[in-house]
Amino acid sequence: MQKILIVEDEKAISGVLHSILSDELPEYQFEIAEDGLEGFKFIEKEDFALVISDIKMPKISGTELLKQTLAIKPETTFIMISGHADIDTAVGCLREGAYDFISKPIDINRLITSVKNALDKGNLQKANTNLKQENSQLKKKVNKKYQMIGQSPALKKIQEIIDKVAVSDARVLVTGPNGAGKELVAHAIHSQSERSRGPMIEVNCAAIPSELIESELFGHVKGSFTGAIKDKSGKFEQATGGTIFLDEIGDMSLVAQAKVLRALQESKVSPVGSDKEIKVDVRVIAATNKNLAKEIEQGKFREDLYHRLSVIEISVPSLNDRAEDIPLLVEHFTNSIASENGSAAKKFDDKAIKSLQQYDWTGNIRELRNVVERLIILGADPVTADDVASFVKK
Repeated sequence: MQKILIVEDEKAISGVLHSILSDELPEYQFEIAEDGLEGFKFIEKEDFALVISDIKMPKISGTELLKQTLAIKPETTFIMISGHADIDTAVGCLREGAYDFISKPIDINRLITSVKNALDKGNLQKANTNLKQENSQLKKKVNKKYQMIGQSPALKKIQEIIDKVAVSDARVLVTGPNGAGKELVAHAIHSQSERSRGPMIEVNCAAIPSELIESELFGHVKGSFTGAIKDKSGKFEQATGGTIFLDEIGDMSLVAQAKVLRALQESKVSPVGSDKEIKVDVRVIAATNKNLAKEIEQGKFREDLYHRLSVIEISVPSLNDRAEDIPLLVEHFTNSIASENGSAAKKFDDKAIKSLQQYDWTGNIRELRNVVERLIILGADPVTADDVASFVKK
């Protein structure tokens, strides 16, 4: 049961307030404090849906009680009452955070109305706080799925950038070698952003034939080309309200690059075979394993598109450059593989870990996971350096 605290040094007044309000609000429990200090001790011990406080009291005034309470419990709702009130006092209390100010002698009808409104406001604030906490927990769950494993300085720097950029809508270009975790960075940015409840649409630009990339990105209308048997929405339209991840954008044709540039400039797309323009609201994250500066020099990538995409650039290091993260990665993969297979996780002894740290990881994180799975299947328990030598191709 929620509680209301009455802080009043005149027992006759506190008794009347308790009697009237308990009749009006039987669903609430009431506590009475005889001065500000006693009131603050109540507040330190438990939360109150509402505090009704006199201003002029011994030990701690109502104004001080208001300030001290909001310093430790800022969501507490206060109604202040006083028989020594003036405009400045009332305004001062409201500025300090009180919900309302009522002069003595108290107008009972006005008090009841103010109390009910204050309780409604407090309950709404509590509901909003709970919702924010739920959203925060949801984001944490999503973030855990795309958690970047490791404690290396390089990885910490990337996470710091992700934390800063995720809250904005800035476009991000993620660079790095194959298998290093570029997709992981993109998902982490999306999951920590305000767009996390919207879709995350992924497009592998290298896997789509150049003649189909425009249709894939922007959609098409029926009959616009052979095989277009019905209208189809494109990835940009599907990502509205969320994020589109253009993976391996360095492999996109110059024609498609021009179309993407226009979409970024105008936030509009035109389906293939249509003059209709569709408004899109998307955040764009792109990734590539290529050196786009060299691609631009060779005329294979548009410089204007590069500058549109790389508002923030995040470079993901190779696994060889963060070998200190391998022990944590091996532990993570071992546990996740065991969970997937419903089996107990194997251990890797120290020499096995050291051998893995000395390996040349051309395939980066992706290759490491495959190797860990192979060693779990074929190696001893615990996995030894001899297992690594036997089952890992150099």
